[in-house]
Amino acid sequence: MVTWATLVLMFTTRPELLGTFGMVASTHWLASATGMAVLEDGGNAYDAAVAAGFVLHVTEPHLNGIGGDMPVLAYDAASQRPLVICGQGVAPQAAGIAQMLDQGVQAIPGTGLLAATVPGTFGAWMLMLSRYGTKSLREVLQYAIGYAEHGHPLLPGAARTIATMAPVFTEHWPASAQIYLPGGRVPAAGTLFTNKPLAATLSRIVTEAEAAGTDRQAQIEAARRAFYSGFVAEEIDAFFRTEQWDGTGAPHAGLLTGADLDAWRATEEEPALVDFAGVQIAKTKSWGQGPVLLQQLGMLQALQVDSMEPGSADLVHTMVEVAKLAFADREAHYGDPDHVDVPLDALLDQQYLTRRAGMVGAAADLRLRPGSPASHPPRLPQAVLAAMAGDGDRPLPDGLAPGQGEPTVGRGDTCHLDVVDRWGNVVAATPSGGWLQSSPTIPALGFALGTRAQMFWLEDGVAAALAPGRRPRTTLSPGLAVGPDGAVMAFGTPGGDQQDQWTVPFLINNLVHGMNSQAAIDAPTWHSTHMPSSFAPRPAQPGGLHAESRLGAAVLDELRRRGHRVTESGEWSLGRLSAAGIRPDGVRYAAANARGMQGYAVGR
Repeated sequence: MVTWATLVLMFTTRPELLGTFGMVASTHWLASATGMAVLEDGGNAYDAAVAAGFVLHVTEPHLNGIGGDMPVLAYDAASQRPLVICGQGVAPQAAGIAQMLDQGVQAIPGTGLLAATVPGTFGAWMLMLSRYGTKSLREVLQYAIGYAEHGHPLLPGAARTIATMAPVFTEHWPASAQIYLPGGRVPAAGTLFTNKPLAATLSRIVTEAEAAGTDRQAQIEAARRAFYSGFVAEEIDAFFRTEQWDGTGAPHAGLLTGADLDAWRATEEEPALVDFAGVQIAKTKSWGQGPVLLQQLGMLQALQVDSMEPGSADLVHTMVEVAKLAFADREAHYGDPDHVDVPLDALLDQQYLTRRAGMVGAAADLRLRPGSPASHPPRLPQAVLAAMAGDGDRPLPDGLAPGQGEPTVGRGDTCHLDVVDRWGNVVAATPSGGWLQSSPTIPALGFALGTRAQMFWLEDGVAAALAPGRRPRTTLSPGLAVGPDGAVMAFGTPGGDQQDQWTVPFLINNLVHGMNSQAAIDAPTWHSTHMPSSFAPRPAQPGGLHAESRLGAAVLDELRRRGHRVTESGEWSLGRLSAAGIRPDGVRYAAANARGMQGYAVGR
């Protein structure tokens, strides 16, 4: 019988790119082309990632911004090791549960100043560029400055988002209206769109950096100071003292201060690691949701996923049930390990995961069942228990609305890029936050801050509780696969809670079933909406399963028979994965997603 697995090996939406020089894949063709231009100009993967990332900040303003947050996974060829750059900022010193409750806030809104953490993206780029890059700040920022100053073709998704938010901009956020409603109108998709205040901000940062002298690292440090201790921090501090409309439906001033920015620095950390299918998979630790991918892989290994046919009801059912168990552990145990006791080693222990895998039954389970790794008792927030108490028939939000952060929908609300260079350096980065729809634009800067604090719970004693100086448990989750034979692959996708779901079938298809990276990306995918969303208003849909219709009617009907509440999401609707890597023979490769019609890979 001819299955979708057979067909995908015969036809893909575009070729897997192969070469020997370098590769860049991202969620926007202009960013991919920018990264490749830097590689062609002698830059390495770190230089190219920074340049491409800043272009994403300009060209996908509804998906990320320089005021947002970002983790980076990288493989450094010189030291032959994977590493993490943490660009997830922390909660302000004035942000506590009591402070929120005193303002009548029962849950941190998904929109506005109250949900801001220290913006970490800029600091993460500067740390990586200084420590591992070779190019000057001007060389990597010139592309983003050019697109902000002279324009870029506005994406259809950005135009739709602006149209949705136009009433809020007009009534409440005048600085956002000034940029995103030129002439008082919603700009049409494809028209040249500029953000001159952002161009001026980036240009001033470069100017102040170069005033520090000719030393490259001194310039980068001066740029970091301009952002976190200089004019950028001053503008943020002043703006956050004003009351702005937010997702509560009322105006609030922010809690973030210039002192919060001045005290924070991006960090380099060790990744969390598991062995799977002959390679080592690297993710962030428990301040991100990356370990849920590692937990899923461990359970699937115990359940002998290699014996299951790609795209079969058995495989989809097993993966969904495993995801529910991993995400239940996320809700009960994950948080900032610098501040709370997270039993990460025990959560990733194969014996624990094998026991958890034994809980997967023949029918869909509608409960949220966290485990007790190393006898560490689980504690679910009361809001999670309330969200899971529904019957699963409530529809989830579809699309952007005032007061809502990143929606749990297929297109995602984030960006991703992957780079590999001629020297063997590999970078995967997932910038997000600072969306044009999430917070009012700061007039003098041309960008908004993120709203990642919405992922904290206002409940003492739970792992992801709000407290000053803590990192929220983010959904951002780039990844690396590192083989003992010299193979390395960067991968990732936008998509909030779906990021560490869509990548599971991708990895199974690629590492277990031998599909090339493009075929593995193109294969039909799915995700569970069983667990509470990480984004306001944080709904859950117990038993919910969204699946691309290309899985086939027989498979979808069988999943329904097993108790899954299946929503068919269209043929090409879920996931925006990309990947880039090095084969054991030294050949470089890259692949990008046709879904969304804007991701692209380039290389030679």
